[in-house]
Amino acid sequence: MNFSINFLKDLLVSNEKIVIPAEDMKRVEACFLFLQNFSAHKIIYGINTGFGPMAQWKVEDTQLRQLQYNLISSHATGAGKPMGSSYVKACMYARLGSLMQAKSGIHPSAVSLLADMLNQDIIPFVPEHGSVGASGDLVQLAHIALCMIGKGKVYYQNSWQPSDSVFRQLGIKPLEIFIREGLCIANGTSMMTGISAINQIHAENLLQLATLCSVWMNEIAGSYDDLMAAPLHEARRHKGQIHIAQQMRNLAQGSQRLNKREHELYNKEHQEGVFHNKVQAYYSLRCTPQILGPIYDSLIQSRSIIEDELNAVSDNPIVDPESNNVYHGGNFHGDYISLEADKMKIAMVRLAMTAERQLNYLLNDKINGILPPFLNRGVLGLNYGFQACQFTATSTVAECQTLAMSNYVHSIPNNNDNQDIVSMGTNSAELCALVIENAYQVITVLMLALAQATDCLSIQDQLAPATKKYYEDIRAISKTIVEDRPLYEDIENVENHIKKI
Repeated sequence: MNFSINFLKDLLVSNEKIVIPAEDMKRVEACFLFLQNFSAHKIIYGINTGFGPMAQWKVEDTQLRQLQYNLISSHATGAGKPMGSSYVKACMYARLGSLMQAKSGIHPSAVSLLADMLNQDIIPFVPEHGSVGASGDLVQLAHIALCMIGKGKVYYQNSWQPSDSVFRQLGIKPLEIFIREGLCIANGTSMMTGISAINQIHAENLLQLATLCSVWMNEIAGSYDDLMAAPLHEARRHKGQIHIAQQMRNLAQGSQRLNKREHELYNKEHQEGVFHNKVQAYYSLRCTPQILGPIYDSLIQSRSIIEDELNAVSDNPIVDPESNNVYHGGNFHGDYISLEADKMKIAMVRLAMTAERQLNYLLNDKINGILPPFLNRGVLGLNYGFQACQFTATSTVAECQTLAMSNYVHSIPNNNDNQDIVSMGTNSAELCALVIENAYQVITVLMLALAQATDCLSIQDQLAPATKKYYEDIRAISKTIVEDRPLYEDIENVENHIKKI
């Protein structure tokens, strides 16, 4: 069974159901039975020892089940607002992906319960704060485990309810402890991985929007189209830059607004001393393949890392029936996800910065030379057009720039120095999610301004079909501005429209 970002999107958007193949469930059961036999008369971490620095203490056989319950109860210590439902579902999906690798020794009923909860939209209460990212997301996953044993609260049918009550309504049996079910569920990178998988979906969408906006920007400016010419970008060699330029050429098909340099500057002798049209556009227009290209390359890498983690065994120890052994190590360490979350966050800050500079081009008549100040279609001085929208975009980008600082490098030792270097992966993923939300807001303001600039020039029928479609979509939500009006609802509605989940 392969776990993927695309299926997660279907799970969140279309309520796709998880069906576990019988063959895969047999592998999970075989691993459980192997561990049951193998663990007799052996010392194995988290089965008959304490946890973390307390692993030096042996736990008596009569208390082994209580040990697992104690881990769940003692680690359900999160604080802050509850995580959004989509993030919790993504976390559960990632945890299921890890357990389905049949290397954890968990009882099959635990994976069936996780799948049932996902399929019936039972969302555990998981606070936003608590994980240092190694040993994985212990605190947040413990909150999920708490709900699974019937002692937490869940969001079901638009209200918070005790999990045992919801289970009774649906005829679901709470999780039973057999060997190490508490540790299997609580020990892993699934919270940071789930958030990052959703971040990936949004980041890819934002990159597509930014690419389209860049074409639309250049249409409004009447730029020369060689800024996206294939030979130019092939000379640079970078795959992302070449890809973005190709995407821009595809989006620009059918446009009547882009100029040909060979028609205007190469086809005759020029006597004029000053050229009316800019020979080269500003960097925020002309250099978009070079700016967005590295973002594309980074997102290709992050998708690969995140999907590997969705299908990875991220708990400890690892139970391996094939080699007849149980291996102790640190697969719960979240460095892979934490580093990618930081890189994605930085990339999205750069995307938002570029969008804000493009917005500035549209609003500053001294720079663009073709549009009224602040795209004001009313009476100058009496009306203000998009003047205040820039405040929103600029302040939001400033916040993004502050958040761009790496979280991956901010390890703080804890747990009696047992966890002497940690990933902070969930913090990294959450901060990346905040930057992504901010970037959507900046892109939204830019798209509203692009539609307004299109109206100012009356060029909607000269746009490429791809950009004209977005113009029409925006105009179906938000009318052009002549007389001043509050725009906060327009911004919210357009933002909701351009998001994919």
